[in-house]
Amino acid sequence: TAKWLSEAVRAGRVGPSLRILDASWYPPQERNARQEFRESHIPGASFFDIEECRDKASPYDFMLPSETHFADYVGSLGVGNDTHVVVYDGDKLGSFYAPRAWWMFRVFGHKEVSVLNGGFKNWVKEGHPVTAEVSQPTPATFKAKLNPILVKTFEEMMQNVGSLRFQVVDSRPEGRFRGTELDQGLESGHIPGSVNIPFSSLLTEAGHEKSIEEIQEIFREKKVDLSKPLTATCRKGVTACHIALAAYLCGKRDVAVYDGSWSEWFHRAPARYKVSEMK
Repeated sequence: TAKWLSEAVRAGRVGPSLRILDASWYPPQERNARQEFRESHIPGASFFDIEECRDKASPYDFMLPSETHFADYVGSLGVGNDTHVVVYDGDKLGSFYAPRAWWMFRVFGHKEVSVLNGGFKNWVKEGHPVTAEVSQPTPATFKAKLNPILVKTFEEMMQNVGSLRFQVVDSRPEGRFRGTELDQGLESGHIPGSVNIPFSSLLTEAGHEKSIEEIQEIFREKKVDLSKPLTATCRKGVTACHIALAAYLCGKRDVAVYDGSWSEWFHRAPARYKVSEMK
C-alpha cells in the first residue's frame, strides 16, 4: 500500500534491502516515461527501463531478456537476491506496466517483489512525497534463474489448442479479443479456447486492485478454475501479467504468461488458429 511504502521512505529504509522501481512505459507520441521520472518520482526510486530490460534481438516487443541480461540490469539498479522490490508506474489507470516488471522478477526466481497498489497516480493524490532528485544506488549482485513454469512459448500454446491441458485467459479489451477492432494496426482476434477478462476489469475506478472477493467472482463468472493450470495472454505479454497478479492475490502463485502473446501468435499461427469476428 502507499501507506506502507511512504512510512518506509520516511523511515529511510530505501537501500540494499528495499528498492523502489518506476516501471512506467508509454507510447512515445503520448508521454515520455523517463522524462516524467526525472521530473517527479517516489523518493529513492530508480527507473526500470522495459526497453532496456528485454530481448532486443526478438522481432516482438518486450520479450524476456536472458538470465544474464536481467541479472546485470537489475543488479545495476541496486537489486540483490535479498532485496524487497516494490514496482509502480505512472499510468492514468493506476497500474499498467508494473505487473509486467513484478512478473519478470518472479520469472527469474525473485520472490520478494510487490506492486504498489494504486500506482503513482494515487501516491500523488494521497499527498505522499515526490522528488526530482535521481538517486544513484550502489550496484548489487543478482543471480537470476529462469522458472519455466511461469512462462509459455509459442510451441506450448500451439500444443495446448489440441490438448487443452491448461486454461487460457486473454486480458485485452473485448473488441480486440473478438476481433472487431484493430489493435495498433494489427488485425485482432484470439487463440481458440481462450476466455476474455479485460485487465481493466480487475482495477477499481480509482486505480486500485479490486478486493480478493471481487477478483474471485470475476474468475468464477468466466468459469476460470483457479485450482487448475492457467496461462495468461494479451497483445505483447504486458497486461497478461495483471491476470497473473490477480490470481496470485487469490492464492494462485503459478499462472504462466505467454510471452509472445497475440503479436507472435498473429504472425506465426495458422489461420484456423486465429478466431475473429472481423467481417
